[in-house]
Amino acid sequence: MKLKLITGVALSVVLFSCGGDAAKEATTDGAIKEEVKVEEVVEVVAASDGALSKGVGPITSITLGEIDAAMVETGKEVYKTNCTACHKLGKRSVGPALKGVTERRSPEWIMNMILNPDVMVKEDPTAKALLAEYLAPMANQSLSEDEARSILEFLRTKN
Repeated sequence: MKLKLITGVALSVVLFSCGGDAAKEATTDGAIKEEVKVEEVVEVVAASDGALSKGVGPITSITLGEIDAAMVETGKEVYKTNCTACHKLGKRSVGPALKGVTERRSPEWIMNMILNPDVMVKEDPTAKALLAEYLAPMANQSLSEDEARSILEFLRTKN
């Protein structure tokens, strides 16, 4: 119930706010129609409770330390093999650009999206909004937690 309330408030704020980068046009009856990007709604919803969502899945907590160079190299290879068909680092593709994703999403959310994409797009509000925007669900690559963690470490170097 709380999530529905937060989502409703966030959508209202975004849809009825003035200014910003949203495209506006006058309708035939003189009202202003405002187009809002799904990503803007996702960011407002994610920020509305003061913390980034951890998503839905097996990862409930991650403690990050210094960047692990060996893990980055492993993650780079796993990323090339499993992710590049749909994700580019610096531009939109079948899926969202992943450059800076570690600044927009929590480490737990990223790993849960990698490990548990089927449930995430059904239950996580951010994943649902991304599915609505990109129209293609993230494929489950059946990666291990270690592989997902190495991808996360690689993405930490791409901000």
